[in-house]
Amino acid sequence: MSKGMKYGLLMVVSVCLLLVCNLLVGTVSIPPSEVFHILSGGNTENESWNFIVWESRFPQTFTALLCGCALSVCGLMLQTVFRNPLAGPSILGIESGASLGAALVMLLLGGSITAGAFSLSGFLSVLLGAFVGAMGVMFLILFLSMWLKSSLMLLIAGIMVGYVTSSAISLLNFFSTAEGVQSYMIWGMGSFGSVSLSQLPAFALIVAQGLLGALLLIKPLNLLLLGDRYAANLGLNVRAVRTILLVVTGLLTAVVTAFCGPVSFIGLAVPHIARFMLGTANHKYLLPFTMLCGGGVTLLCNLLCVLPGDWGVVPLNAVTPFIGAPVIIYVIVSQRKRLSSSEDMM
Repeated sequence: MSKGMKYGLLMVVSVCLLLVCNLLVGTVSIPPSEVFHILSGGNTENESWNFIVWESRFPQTFTALLCGCALSVCGLMLQTVFRNPLAGPSILGIESGASLGAALVMLLLGGSITAGAFSLSGFLSVLLGAFVGAMGVMFLILFLSMWLKSSLMLLIAGIMVGYVTSSAISLLNFFSTAEGVQSYMIWGMGSFGSVSLSQLPAFALIVAQGLLGALLLIKPLNLLLLGDRYAANLGLNVRAVRTILLVVTGLLTAVVTAFCGPVSFIGLAVPHIARFMLGTANHKYLLPFTMLCGGGVTLLCNLLCVLPGDWGVVPLNAVTPFIGAPVIIYVIVSQRKRLSSSEDMM
């Protein structure tokens, strides 16, 4: 059995175990036998347990799995196309666009969207604002990609767009009320518990379509590893592939950020974890394994958010840096060592 197959089986088993643990563990203590009984279609005398399992733990668990797959794949594709180990879903400003859309709804519009007879308030209004903001930035990046031939220039443009949206959010925070700032801060901490059971099928369908689009890009991504010029000589339309990749990553990032808030470090760190484990850059193996690895990491983070006893739940973005930051530090140190060794050889 090859190394990749061993790690693949290990990751499948790990994800399955983490799925079960996420369904069994929560702030309310429910006997495992009762959880399995409820999931198998049975009912218990305690109606609140039925509600907790089906309306909270089940959608939250699968939302975490899907978000991990989506963000990690986005990070891998962006790191490949920009040939930058520190590229991630937030690098093009799409995540910042979603944050700006949410900030406009919460801080400027008072948490509701009204247009004539149409009115939307609460979580749905924030969801709509975040999605529109993310898609708006995505279309701006796509427009810029028509004029910027260099991937490096497009990367810089995306970073600048992110800075502009962050400045706008800072101004909205400065002029907003304390209640608005608090609600925006809570949204910005990230949570996999925002997708309800009724919303889960639509959320899963959109994410699945984005992941399928990523799988169809495996061969072009492998060609891009050789460099843009060499890939173009082999018949690859580099600009078209880059545009499709931006659409796929933009869609996945927009949906995940709109529903779950800006989730930090997952898209940036997980592709490196997958590379370390497999020891290959071939996307035929790396991309599916990165999906699995991302799902496992987010399930682990979601599990770690639940504090023991009656202490409640900590924000998601208070946990993800403990896993992601050491990986990124290791990548930076490794890159520096490579540069130093190459300079010594010269």
